[in-house]
Amino acid sequence: MSLEDIRGERIRKLEHLREQGINPYPATSTRTHTIKEFLDEHQSLEDSDTLVTIAGRIISIREHGALVFVDLFDGTEKTQAYIDKESLGSDLFELFLTAIDSSDIIEVSGKAFKTKKGMPSIRVSSWTILAKSLRPVPDEWFGIKDEDERYRKRYLDILLSKDVADRIRRRSLFWNTIRTYLLEKNFVEVETPVLETTTGGAEARPFITHHNALDIEVFLRISAGELWQKRLIVAGLPKVFEIGRIFRNEGMSFEHLQDYSQLEFYDAFKDYEAGMEMLIDLYRTIADKVYGSRVFTIRDFTVDLGAAWERYDYCELISKEFGIDPLTATSDEVAKVLTSRKISYDPKGFNLERGIDLLWKHIRKTISGPGFLIGVPAYLEPLAKRSVKNNKLVERFQIILGGSEIGKGFSELNDPIDQANRFAYQQKLRDGGDDEAQMNDDSYVEALEYGMPPAFGFGVSERLFSFLEGVSVRESQIFPLMKPKE
Repeated sequence: MSLEDIRGERIRKLEHLREQGINPYPATSTRTHTIKEFLDEHQSLEDSDTLVTIAGRIISIREHGALVFVDLFDGTEKTQAYIDKESLGSDLFELFLTAIDSSDIIEVSGKAFKTKKGMPSIRVSSWTILAKSLRPVPDEWFGIKDEDERYRKRYLDILLSKDVADRIRRRSLFWNTIRTYLLEKNFVEVETPVLETTTGGAEARPFITHHNALDIEVFLRISAGELWQKRLIVAGLPKVFEIGRIFRNEGMSFEHLQDYSQLEFYDAFKDYEAGMEMLIDLYRTIADKVYGSRVFTIRDFTVDLGAAWERYDYCELISKEFGIDPLTATSDEVAKVLTSRKISYDPKGFNLERGIDLLWKHIRKTISGPGFLIGVPAYLEPLAKRSVKNNKLVERFQIILGGSEIGKGFSELNDPIDQANRFAYQQKLRDGGDDEAQMNDDSYVEALEYGMPPAFGFGVSERLFSFLEGVSVRESQIFPLMKPKE
């Protein structure tokens, strides 16, 4: 039978229910227990002969003459409903057989009992339809195999896969563990603009749109309010954070998407050394609370967050691997190394910054972690404070896990003159064709001129969650963006 035939048959059953004076989509339920509660309390409910009402989606229906066995699922657990004609009455029993299908959502009232095989069940004395399904949910044993179809109909994927449903629960716990951790350290949660007239806080290509009321071009933010949060540090709020959506008009890969959730926080009167200690504790707290383990398999690496965290020097690694010093190299020299090592690059908009970054990425994928990448050249980071030991470097670190950068923090640049100069350099890169270079933000520089205390800032996206889960960032999202079907 085709899907349209099945749908037509179910519509006829829906109309039959209405003809019987039954609303197929009532507004309320009289449920007394979730199925999990029913199963947890089953023995006491059976001993006390208590009448209970549970509700859920019908997963399967098995008819045996005057008996019907129904498996119900409500998102907490599954259980079996035992319906017999004698207990229910002929009219309700026959209506159930003629009007109810698998995938319908019903509630049943009855008493707890165990079958001859000892299975906890409910002996049904009455039933009520809560939602008539017009399309059957696919068989849970086969599910939806096509990946695109799973994402397009994620609600079915979640319904059919306990792993996917559990991942959504862990995702919630992941973000709330971070939120609780920061709130307990007296951080203030804030919300900053999503629409901006200039993008800042990261190097990425933004989405552009038009604001009709103001008749101006605006951008969807590429960071979770970095420059806005640092304005709040200027304003005298010493500890702030935001967990919010950010948008980057870039490519898609196993670990990159265009819209995703990100944490950013700022802590006044701290530097990146203090930040490293805090981040070790935060990552271990996430591991403990969400997974109950500090050991993870990330790609081909076994990563133990409970082990000592290493430190990796950016310039030393590149010099050792490629025989080139990032602090003195020219773009031509870097291009020659890339060519000789057969590392592909786009000559359009190519510059020293992009070239050095490609060399680092070639090395990065070999490093297991956990650890911190330090010693980054100042020309690669327009928002970090220069190192007191070498002003050609910045006090920035990136957390390395399983061959990727999963989190970035630095001692925030609070020198307005240095910041203005670095913005000017970034603008020069943009003028040269690098559309990922940062935009100049004069209003932010003006805020710094009022004075911002030393501060540590850090950001990490939901990519951390996907890495700990061992799945792509697309798989770890609940509803990933999909191209519409033609």
